[in-house]
Amino acid sequence: MIKVSPLNDLSEENFKKLFADYYAELGCDDDCKHLTDEYILPDLLAGLIKIDILQDGGEYAGFVIYQTDGIENDWNFKEGFGDIREIYVVPSRRRLGLGRFLLYTAEMKLREDGAKQCYCLPYEAAVPFFTACGYKKTEGYNDELDCPVFIKESLINGCCGKKT
Repeated sequence: MIKVSPLNDLSEENFKKLFADYYAELGCDDDCKHLTDEYILPDLLAGLIKIDILQDGGEYAGFVIYQTDGIENDWNFKEGFGDIREIYVVPSRRRLGLGRFLLYTAEMKLREDGAKQCYCLPYEAAVPFFTACGYKKTEGYNDELDCPVFIKESLINGCCGKKT
């Protein structure tokens, strides 16, 4: 059974492991424990970001970090837009629709919070995933992360451009 739920105390250690695996896959040298303990989890507790964790068959298999950009947040790239900050599915469970399920869940919650559009700043290998889910490359560019801006024009139609 597939289950997506907000990160909580019981799933925190599993999230930290998944996040470390994600950063290792990206080739990042940052200290993951420092990132999660000093930035990500405090931002979650402050209500600045949301984190959902995915379980497949009772095993933790992925996560999504997202927010609605606003002036109260240090990362306010496109005010009022939903922002898919990070999304990860363990390699052994990819190409089964789990990433789309995570993304749809985040988009639905962003829509409930008032976002009408959503953006992401994907690394190169994630571009086909986001494109398949209805995100389009724009002329915008994020110099800090050295990547183009992809936008999903409407969250009304649900994930991957399919009407709900």
